[in-house]
Amino acid sequence: STCLVLEYFHPWPNSAGFYLARQKKWYEQNGLDLHITVPDSWHGDSLEHLRTQRADFAVAPVNRLLVRRDRGEPLRAIAAINHCALETIQTLKSKHIHRPRDLTGRKLAMNPTPRGLAMIRHLIAADGGDPDSVQIINTEFRELRPEDLNSGLADASFGGYWAWEALMDSPIPREERLVWPIGQLGAPAYCSYVLCTREDIIETAPEKIGAFLSASEKGFLAAAQNPLAALPAYEQATPYFPTDLLSQSLEAIAPTWLHNGKWGELRAEVTEEYTHWLAGNGILSNREIWRSAIIGAEHHAAFFKPS
Repeated sequence: STCLVLEYFHPWPNSAGFYLARQKKWYEQNGLDLHITVPDSWHGDSLEHLRTQRADFAVAPVNRLLVRRDRGEPLRAIAAINHCALETIQTLKSKHIHRPRDLTGRKLAMNPTPRGLAMIRHLIAADGGDPDSVQIINTEFRELRPEDLNSGLADASFGGYWAWEALMDSPIPREERLVWPIGQLGAPAYCSYVLCTREDIIETAPEKIGAFLSASEKGFLAAAQNPLAALPAYEQATPYFPTDLLSQSLEAIAPTWLHNGKWGELRAEVTEEYTHWLAGNGILSNREIWRSAIIGAEHHAAFFKPS
């Protein structure tokens, strides 16, 4: 069987292409019995599951892949999942924060990873604020809700997605909530999530990768064209989420899967620029590590050659 490990603690609509393709039996038609799973965080993230051979494919943030590649791990990205940033800064109108520089001297809740801190510093400094004066409230993996901000835990939060957490119901009315996608605030461009595999699979089973990519591409193209076609798969995979939340999220996230109508293309110029930004912020040591971390379009064809 073939195992795909997703990026988060539970499946959410970003994985619609995989679920839809599996439901339509497109993996089966390509000779694959696909198991979709989520990481057991006690044993690390999706890339750790991939590295330790608990999975054949993993969805992961591109920065985490680059960090692992920088350490010499034999992992590579073979397709882009999202062509833009998904994170937001969220606050409430009552907090009188109107732009990133207004976070100066305020409490910001986030998971203070090196990349997250560098991103927040970048956004605040680029807007003329003082990143040193922001009080970081460490919420680890928990995404604060609007009601948490309202109760005074923090003045704003960083990390929740505009296509997921920001759509969830809250006692705080929508018109009181402010949600700013960081791509609109001056963040560098990057692919939020990429599909990864291991070098040993690339070397020994390129036809398996080709079969997986062609079924996945079919699934994501179909889901992008009709996002709600994937809804029945989530009614099975995540029956604990309200249907209207899943529907809204599917509609919101679907446009991020394609670039110029195409699925999966890892754009060298975007990855290079983001790698240089990460290196400039001390998160990577090798500015050129992106070259070995992603498989560009010119090498993709090798996976689709008849065996």
